[in-house]
Amino acid sequence: MWFTFFYLIKSIIIIIPLLIAVAFLTLAERKILGYMQIRKGPNVVGGGLLQPFADGVKLFIKEMILPHQANKFVYLLAPVISFTLAFFVWGFLPYEKGVSISDFKISLLWILAISSISVYAILMSGWGSKSKYAFLGAIRAAAQMISYEVSIGLILISVLLCVGSLSVTEIVLAQNNGIWFFFPLFPVTIMFFASILAETNRAPFDLTEGESELVSGYNVEYASMSFALFFLAEYAHIILMSCLTTIFFGGGWLSPIPDFKGGAGWFGFKVVFIIFFFIWVRASFPRIRYDQLMALLWKGYLPLSLGMVIFVASVLFGFNGPPPI
Repeated sequence: MWFTFFYLIKSIIIIIPLLIAVAFLTLAERKILGYMQIRKGPNVVGGGLLQPFADGVKLFIKEMILPHQANKFVYLLAPVISFTLAFFVWGFLPYEKGVSISDFKISLLWILAISSISVYAILMSGWGSKSKYAFLGAIRAAAQMISYEVSIGLILISVLLCVGSLSVTEIVLAQNNGIWFFFPLFPVTIMFFASILAETNRAPFDLTEGESELVSGYNVEYASMSFALFFLAEYAHIILMSCLTTIFFGGGWLSPIPDFKGGAGWFGFKVVFIIFFFIWVRASFPRIRYDQLMALLWKGYLPLSLGMVIFVASVLFGFNGPPPI
């Protein structure tokens, strides 16, 4: 009993700050976009600082609309699954050495498996809505997310060959020699960042929303708190992918300054830096066509990432041989 209660407390300690971070990420994004586009961001409700709470209250008091043609069970279950999966995976991330809810030898495989299941929630939302626009958005999201997971998987194999372990903590500790994987695996890092942009449906790969042709895509029939659950899951996924980028290529909690102790503060700083790039890309690039999105993966990233796996394995074998995984 006490063992379960202990894990429950640790989960609450992680989930509550994450919900607050998601809320203020929406404020930070609108503020940064405002500065980049030379216009005003949120500046009315509490000077802008209370805007996330105002948005939350607005969504909470809105009427819950249930389309009469919708499959009610699937329609209502989809946002719940999306929200639950987005927060479930956080228990396996190491924020500092020894600081995580659970850490085991195949934690990376577990994180990727849980994050991949989120595509089912998107498909359920489009199917359950019984709307052509929502269904087209869901089909786009499924094809996009599944396709770019192939690229992400091959990219991570290059990292795993250098580490020899599926433990997320071991991946960070392998970079403790002062050389983060960002430098020797720079092409892989760039491909990974572009792939997580597509995986999270962010600009310029936000084809699932496509306002000009899909009117917001898979979530077009959702309102009130059901829409808010999708919204929270999307931004939690952005923070998660930024954390994974920091862990795989940025040294995790390790300090960039020699002989300076690392910690959760450095981890948070690097994650914020990656999130800033998410927003910067959104402000800089227009939405590409869907055929261009798929051509970028199947004709570009897939052969390149496969070639990098062969190259990294060849280099490691030429020296001491790749470490066992």
